[in-house]
Amino acid sequence: MHAPDATLDGAPATSRPTPVWLRDLPASLVTFLVAMPLSMGIALASGAPIMAGLISAAIGGLVVGALSGVPLQVSGAAAGLAVMVFTQIERFGFRTVLAIVVAAGAIQLALGFGKVARVTLAISPAVIHGMLAGIGVQIFLAQLHVVLGGRPQSSALRNVAELPRQVENVHGPAMLLGLLTIGVLVAWPAVERLVGPRLKALPGPLVAVCLGTLAALHWGGDVPRVTVPHDWRSAFTLPVLPPAAQLGGAIVAAVSLAVVASAESLLSAIATDKMHAGPRADLDRELVAQGVGNMLAGLCGGLPVTGVIVRSTANISAGARTRLSTMLHGLWTVVFVTQLAFVLNRIPLSVLAGLLCVVGARLVSPAHIREMKKHRQLAIYLLTLGGVVGINLLAGIGIGIAAAVAQLLAKLAHVEIVSSHEGPRWHIVVKGSLTFLAVPKLSGALAAVPPQAHVDLDLDVEVMDHAAWESIHAWRANHEKTGGTVDMDRIHEIWSAADRGARAGVPAA
Repeated sequence: MHAPDATLDGAPATSRPTPVWLRDLPASLVTFLVAMPLSMGIALASGAPIMAGLISAAIGGLVVGALSGVPLQVSGAAAGLAVMVFTQIERFGFRTVLAIVVAAGAIQLALGFGKVARVTLAISPAVIHGMLAGIGVQIFLAQLHVVLGGRPQSSALRNVAELPRQVENVHGPAMLLGLLTIGVLVAWPAVERLVGPRLKALPGPLVAVCLGTLAALHWGGDVPRVTVPHDWRSAFTLPVLPPAAQLGGAIVAAVSLAVVASAESLLSAIATDKMHAGPRADLDRELVAQGVGNMLAGLCGGLPVTGVIVRSTANISAGARTRLSTMLHGLWTVVFVTQLAFVLNRIPLSVLAGLLCVVGARLVSPAHIREMKKHRQLAIYLLTLGGVVGINLLAGIGIGIAAAVAQLLAKLAHVEIVSSHEGPRWHIVVKGSLTFLAVPKLSGALAAVPPQAHVDLDLDVEVMDHAAWESIHAWRANHEKTGGTVDMDRIHEIWSAADRGARAGVPAA
């Protein structure tokens, strides 16, 4: 008799594989435990009802998870949109913002069906990371007031200006609970390393919120707490259209929200793709799913939905294999909200604010700063960050994109021209990007060559456009008419092909 064949991991070939749902079920519970406190905290940072974040978590799991083009990505309310939503609620009111969320979802739906999902990825990574860092700074400054027992102001600069007064009027119990939460979250990675893999399944945010809540119950301190309606059906809020005077601003807000939410979701999708070896992301389908999710979230009273890398990472790390895990995490949210709302109402607001302070601080990533410095895009990153913090989110994005375009134009305009000669023989070397922006400098260098000289022209360029080619071709033709000669050396294929065409009488493309 022959022994049974063995699989690659050493298990007998006759052993039954573990059912997929046995991996997805515990993964969904871990994801839910990570998502629940974050959803409530993001609602707090957005100036929206706490239930709005939980509604988005449920929709992100059950609806977006079912339709998603990235099966292991987890969607819900995202910290990256908290500042934008807070500003819009201040301007339009919560119910009108719900209509803006519906409109943003419809735009995403159109983009997805139009198969243009990758267009939203054209924004420079320096702008995206700078935007997220700016949002992180704003969240930290705003929630620091809540940790101290106060209320956040309407802008980052006002939060900084009001901070001394808030420190003078600090609420002791709230501050202690907030600092306890921050301390647990900061220390948790070290605790995980100390204890080992057994602690990996226990999310740090959940531990911090539970410890903060238990401490508040033990001390009996009078601190503001989460307010979740006991009748969950009363949390559903219908959107309201803006008045005619605000319609233009609301349309701009919807487009902005759609672009930022789409970029964040698709960047998260690409990052999620790198974490597993399963099916690859279908970005257009993902954008359709996000659009459906946002339209439903706006109609039900929820915050905007995006793909969230923190929850997606937790989902994959916990062993998820299919979209069932993402969907079940949404189901657990519904069960908890409908059956255990009284538990949520015991959570102090300063505990959630402490959680958000850490989330905001982590959005300013030293790794991203090093990466931007390495690729010489730190200035774009810092300008975007400064614009988001000092002005507003849209201004920051606009400043960042303008800086990225300016840097690109500067790179395209950069050309190095070195001329040397011995008697009638000239040697000209051109390096860099030879585009229409460099034509004036190139023409000046070529004009210095005297008639009847022999010229060795060395074009060692990364890119050359038609305007530059025409300029060189016209100069060469005129120079040869005056009795001079021109030899081209080390020329790229694009030049060679165009030159052969010109000599044969074929106009350049």
